[in-house]
Amino acid sequence: MTLKTICMSHSPFIGLVSPGEETARQVHAQLKRLAAEVAVYKPDLVLLLAPDHFNGFFYDMMPAFCVGARAEAVGDYNSPSGPLSADENLAIRFVEAMSREGFDVSISYRMQVDHAFAQPLAALTGSLHEYPVVPVFINAAAPPRPSMARVRKFGEAVGRFALSLGTKILLVGSGGLSHDPPVPAIATAPVEVQETLIAGRNPSKEAREMRQQRTLAAGKDFAAGKGNLRDLNEDWDRGFLAVIESGDLTGFDAYEDDAMTRDGGRAAHEVRSWVAAFAAQSAAGPIKANVVYQAPIRDWIVGMAMATGQTA
Repeated sequence: MTLKTICMSHSPFIGLVSPGEETARQVHAQLKRLAAEVAVYKPDLVLLLAPDHFNGFFYDMMPAFCVGARAEAVGDYNSPSGPLSADENLAIRFVEAMSREGFDVSISYRMQVDHAFAQPLAALTGSLHEYPVVPVFINAAAPPRPSMARVRKFGEAVGRFALSLGTKILLVGSGGLSHDPPVPAIATAPVEVQETLIAGRNPSKEAREMRQQRTLAAGKDFAAGKGNLRDLNEDWDRGFLAVIESGDLTGFDAYEDDAMTRDGGRAAHEVRSWVAAFAAQSAAGPIKANVVYQAPIRDWIVGMAMATGQTA
């Protein structure tokens, strides 16, 4: 019975926009190395913690936490599409275990996930269905969000559930560090945009393509130093990773939403997946964390990072 953690940034621009030959070489070399570690580890189950970008979860009913009894990747931005090998029975046991821990987790038999789930799963395992998976959504894009302290405690409960299974579990946390993509806020968006945030599920092929082209155009402007997106904040990224490496995750309890948005950008809240994953790892004992890559990649509009965790 062991736990192993891998956390990594995702980006819709990976595979579509070149960050430069040397940066691409470094990123893909580290991804290849992490995938090799997973192949050697051969987990019995992947517990995959990730956010969403208004592709599968909307304001018509936005949970703080949701597990997929059945799940399918929508294939946005050329990410892999199709069903995940979601373990239905374990998903139900997960909800029951979280309830005993004081967390009311939603369950979905038709979970739609985007590149936040599909990218790391395919990069680390080679496909969406190499291993059984329990996909766990943590709300990061749609305020009000669960607090960082709540997410940490949720992660600890996830870890206790993982240990109770008595098998080899791979914990995967997916989320960019500092970044500020052009995501509208429901409080200030025009009525027609609000409607896409409330009930934008299953857009037409043309509507999805238009949305993706707008995002790619905004990314191109950002990389060229144009537009009004907040810059990446490497100091914030390093500060976040320093808490991970310290092993004392209670340091995240002081992270407040407004300050995270101000200093890290609107999508820095995705680090909740990292906090939950490493907190889950901590259920097995003191953490030995290793940051294997960290760099701000403007062409991908993301503070890129990868880190592993195991019991010290």
